[in-house]
Amino acid sequence: MDLPQEAVLLRIHLGESDRWQHQPLYEAIVLKARELQLAGATVLRGPMGFGRSSRLHTAKVLRLSDDLPLVIEIVDGEEKINSFLPVLDGLMQGGLVTMEKVRVIRYRESKPPA
Repeated sequence: MDLPQEAVLLRIHLGESDRWQHQPLYEAIVLKARELQLAGATVLRGPMGFGRSSRLHTAKVLRLSDDLPLVIEIVDGEEKINSFLPVLDGLMQGGLVTMEKVRVIRYRESKPPA
């Protein structure tokens, strides 16, 4: 799959406990992005954060949270990302979605060890 040098980064901020049809929302989003043949997606788990409610979510031992912040990053061409936005809107109840232009330096499969 080719990825244009001028691409778009879609960033989705949500909570670990967010769900879509009894499955983790982050999983549903990544699987849908794969099904629609977007170039790739990565889920990042944050040790601490807060959102619109200002409620602090943290992984500290004494304040163990079961709703740590997650960020999903998806990079692809602007047209493909724009066509994914309505799908994403159907999956998400809350959260933050941002988009920015990026320049792709390298996109290739790593070679297996010899």
